[in-house]
Amino acid sequence: MKKVFLETFGCQMNVSDSERVASTLVSRGYQITDSQADADVVLINTCSVREKAEQKLYSEVGRIRHSGRMKPVVGVLGCVAQLEGETLFDKIEGVDLVIGTRAVGRVADALESVFKGEQVADLGERERDYNWYVSEEQRHSPYVAFVPIIEGCNKFCTYCIVPFSRGREVSLPADEIVRQVLEFRDQGVKEIHLIGQNVNSYRPVTEVGLEGFAGKTPFSRLLRAVSATGIERIKFNTSFPRDFHDDIVDAIEENENLCNWVHLPVQSGSDLILKAMKRLHSIDRYKRKVDRIRNSKRDIALTTDIIVGFPGETRKDFDQTVELFEYCKYDSAYIFKYSPRFGTPSYKMADDVSHEEKSARFAELEKVQRRLQAESLSRYNGKTLSVLAEKRSAKSYLDLFGHSTCHRVVNFSCGTEFLGKIVNVRITQAKSNSLYGEVV
Repeated sequence: MKKVFLETFGCQMNVSDSERVASTLVSRGYQITDSQADADVVLINTCSVREKAEQKLYSEVGRIRHSGRMKPVVGVLGCVAQLEGETLFDKIEGVDLVIGTRAVGRVADALESVFKGEQVADLGERERDYNWYVSEEQRHSPYVAFVPIIEGCNKFCTYCIVPFSRGREVSLPADEIVRQVLEFRDQGVKEIHLIGQNVNSYRPVTEVGLEGFAGKTPFSRLLRAVSATGIERIKFNTSFPRDFHDDIVDAIEENENLCNWVHLPVQSGSDLILKAMKRLHSIDRYKRKVDRIRNSKRDIALTTDIIVGFPGETRKDFDQTVELFEYCKYDSAYIFKYSPRFGTPSYKMADDVSHEEKSARFAELEKVQRRLQAESLSRYNGKTLSVLAEKRSAKSYLDLFGHSTCHRVVNFSCGTEFLGKIVNVRITQAKSNSLYGEVV
């Protein structure tokens, strides 16, 4: 029985793909190991969104090659594999296998060819009967499961490599999604995440599985269909502002198991920069969507992504981003400094904001967000939140760790007998990035 070490970089879609790869390999007689040193096969599932993530691949393969032991079979999966293809064999010494984003279902077959002495590159399309099954042993959590509903992206934002690495949007059949959710529910999963590069763009070929569910968009109908399965908690990520419909908020208000959290990446507070990014929404329209979320009868947490220092971003443009943060009062935000990615339209733009200025703007916006986040977290003091006990806290052996329905990280003093259960936690302390409380 050959041992496989599988390392994953990047987004939830990559984690989901890795879970399915591991499940398939186990069904074909391989053993998944946590020890790279003992592995006969090392598979690296890669991210290409940022150059730094891509560099991890090069350093990791180099480290394996110079480890001093007999070299294992080394395979590159994911977005870098899809973009670079067979050129990786020349760029990185020691790579035996290259599997693109839509060919992960054929990893086991490709490994058989590698063990016969071949180099294999498979960048083909996902097979029609691709098995989306994930075994309980290979999930990243016994209590939380990812359910892909759409792959790829059609938006072509000028800075983004995803449409080239993941391809065009393909929506999974609604009845298959519902079947997966029911299966996870029966396995004891408490929370599922409906994932995709842009879940709001969900457009299945047929309405099978959505019949009888109200909604102004296929995605809002899918939310109601999944809610009807009775699974305890449902989250979704990521939303694209232009496609975010008020009916999504309506669905959250109507169904308690649709969690009160929305991730709505704006990327910039300047209309001029949004146009250069080809984001296809204006700040005024974005604010109206935020108003609907903030005015909901449920307390919906709002998070976002921001890029500072995009080509052409002036001080005025950046100030407008700061103003947007003050308006939206994000519960948390992922802030990135712009870095050009080869193959994207913005790569050809003049990267005219200096590294020093990008760093200064990053620090300034981060300071604003830390204040807003502290205000947001403090409002939970004395309140009781519903929290899924997921694992032991990394900081205290006596505490457990989990997420609330509003996707807040909560640590609380509790015995391990509560692992996998949803408990009510009264918040006693708001820390810089998380909450602390006691079970009630």
